[in-house]
Amino acid sequence: MSDKVSRRRFAKLAGLSAAGLTGSLGAAEARPASPPRAGGGFPAGFVWGTATSSYQIEGAVNEDGRGASIWDKFVRIPGKIEDGTTGDRANEHYHRYKEDIALIKALGCKAYRFSVAWPRLFPDGDGKPNPKGLDFYNRLVDELLKNGIEPWLTLYHWDLPQSLQDRFGGWRSTETCKIFGDYAAYVAGHLTDRVKNVFTLNESGRFVYFGYGIGIDAPGLTLPQAEVNQIRHNSALAHGLAVQAVRAHGRRGTRVGPAENIDACAPAIDTPENVRAAEIALREMNAGYLNVIMTGRYTDAFLKFAGPNAPKFTDAELKIISSPVDFLGLNIYAPQNYVVASDQGAGFMPLPIPKSFPHMNSDWLRVGPETLYWVPKLAAKIWKTDAIYISENGASGDDAVTPDGKIYDTDRIMYLRNYLAQLQRATAEGVPVRGYFLWSLMDNFEWVYGLNKRFGLYHVNFDTQVRTPKLSASFYRNVIATNAAGA
Repeated sequence: MSDKVSRRRFAKLAGLSAAGLTGSLGAAEARPASPPRAGGGFPAGFVWGTATSSYQIEGAVNEDGRGASIWDKFVRIPGKIEDGTTGDRANEHYHRYKEDIALIKALGCKAYRFSVAWPRLFPDGDGKPNPKGLDFYNRLVDELLKNGIEPWLTLYHWDLPQSLQDRFGGWRSTETCKIFGDYAAYVAGHLTDRVKNVFTLNESGRFVYFGYGIGIDAPGLTLPQAEVNQIRHNSALAHGLAVQAVRAHGRRGTRVGPAENIDACAPAIDTPENVRAAEIALREMNAGYLNVIMTGRYTDAFLKFAGPNAPKFTDAELKIISSPVDFLGLNIYAPQNYVVASDQGAGFMPLPIPKSFPHMNSDWLRVGPETLYWVPKLAAKIWKTDAIYISENGASGDDAVTPDGKIYDTDRIMYLRNYLAQLQRATAEGVPVRGYFLWSLMDNFEWVYGLNKRFGLYHVNFDTQVRTPKLSASFYRNVIATNAAGA
C-alpha cells in the first residue's frame, strides 16, 4: 500500500517536519530453554504483556445494546478498506474471550492491554449506560484476574460513538471532550476496584491526522490544517479531562497515563551533537500532543511554525491538559526520523529515508531496532518521567501456513529479537522502562488494511476462527520466562 496510508505516519504540523484452539503453545515448537537470567536481562518485576483493541477483535457490533461507532460507518464506504472487510465479526472475542485469555496465559504474560468500546457502554456516547456492555468488561476483567493476568485498560482506541460524530462533529467539539471525561469517570468508578492501570487515548497522532486531516481513517474527513491542529488540541484536552476523572472516581492506587504513537527520532550517528539534535527533534516533532501534555505548554518553535494554523487555547485548558500522569505509554514500531545536528532552524535536520531502507511486509514498518533504545532514553530526559511503558511494538509478517499446519515467522522473530535487545540495553543503562506490550496477541482487523496484515503471535483463520500459535509465540514465551531478550 502507498505511503499515504502508512499506519503510523504523522501530521507534519504536529511538530516541525514537513473458538477453537489448535493445541497448547507447546505445539508451536520449543519451550523455554533456561530459567530467568540473573544480571543480564531486564529488571526484576518488568511487566510483560500483549495488546489488542476493541473494534479490531470483539465483533458482535450489533449485540447486547452496543451502539454504532464511526468505524462501523466508515468501513461501509466503498474503497476505504483494502480488502473490503469490516470489524463486524473480527475475532469474535466478545464470545471467545475465555479462550483468548487462555492464549495469553500460555505465553506466560502477566499483563494484558485491552480497550473498552465506548459505544458498548454508552450507545450514544452519553446518556443512559448500557448494563450489558459493562457486564462484558466485568467478565473479561474477572477472567483475566482468575488466570493471574493483570488488566491494563485503554479508554479510547478509535471507536468513537457515531452519535457524537453526528451531533458535535466528534473531536472537532469540546463537547465530545467533556462527554469523554464523563465516560472515563463511569469506567473508573466501575472497574478500578480491579483494574489499576488506565491508558487514556491511544494514538492521537494517528486518529486525528488520518481521520480528520487526510480522510483515510474514520470519520474520513479532510479538513484544513488549522482545524486539524485544533482537533489535536481537543484530544489533548480530552486526555486531561480523563486523567482528572480517573483521579476523582477511581479507587486509591489507580494509575493513569497516555499511550501515544510518538514521532520516533533517533540520531543518525551516535555523537554528542547528533544525540542532542535527536533530543530537540523528539520534543519538537511531538510538540502538538505529548509535549503539551507533559509540560503544559506549546513550544515557541511549534507555535511559530504553525503560525495562523496554531490551535486556540486558554491557560485553563493547558492546566487540564497537563494534569500529572503516573506513566508515559509509548507505541514504537519504526523510526520516523533519523536526524543530525544543524546550525539552521531548531538545531536538527531530519534525513530522507532511502527507498532501500529495510522494512517488514508493511512498507511503513521500517526496521530500526535502535529506536527502542533512543526514544525511551530521550523521552525520559525530556519529560522527566520515571515510568515508561512500551504500550505497543510488533511487526506484520507474511505468516504463511506450511503443509505441517504451522507458521514459522522467523521474520517477526528477527524483528522482536533485535528490538528487545535494544530495549534491554536501555534498561541496563537505567532508562525507566517498566514494561512492554507486544502488538498483537493475535491477528485481527487491521484498520484500513482489513484482514490483509497480520501482527499476531497467534494466527487466526477468520473463516473458522481457529487460533494457531506461530513460532514467534514460543520466542516471546521464552523471552518472558528468561526475562531477557532472546538470543
